[in-house]
Amino acid sequence: MGEHRHVWRIVIRNFINSLKPRQIQGKNIGKDYIGNVYYEIPADPSKGKRKPSRWYDPPKGLDFQDPLPAEWEAWLRMRRMEPPTEEEIAKNLAIAEMKKINAAKIEKQRLLDGGSLPEPVEKGQESFPSYSEYTPGDPTNKYRN
Repeated sequence: MGEHRHVWRIVIRNFINSLKPRQIQGKNIGKDYIGNVYYEIPADPSKGKRKPSRWYDPPKGLDFQDPLPAEWEAWLRMRRMEPPTEEEIAKNLAIAEMKKINAAKIEKQRLLDGGSLPEPVEKGQESFPSYSEYTPGDPTNKYRN
């Protein structure tokens, strides 16, 4: 008779346990230069889990404000299976910095050569093209129905 006599005790114990916060144990995969820490729970087909679970924790105070590095975002979204290496991240970060420096040099040279800042495009009726053969409101317009 043992356990079935204590059904209400089991129900209450399970209810109380369901209110306690669960500690999800994921494997620490790596950390990026922003300070985000990445975790994974691997797939386990024997338990019916076909895909791994991946997530990250941002550093205190940022709370998901900054964009993620492209390599880590691809890993989180399952577009790549292996997490990025430190060398790969450092190489891509150096390329991005080099592009910023080169863009600044090109812009400086353009201004020295007499170029001016691009004029802002005004939105509204003036930004639409005008055609000599079509004048809005003209009763002699051949394109009018």
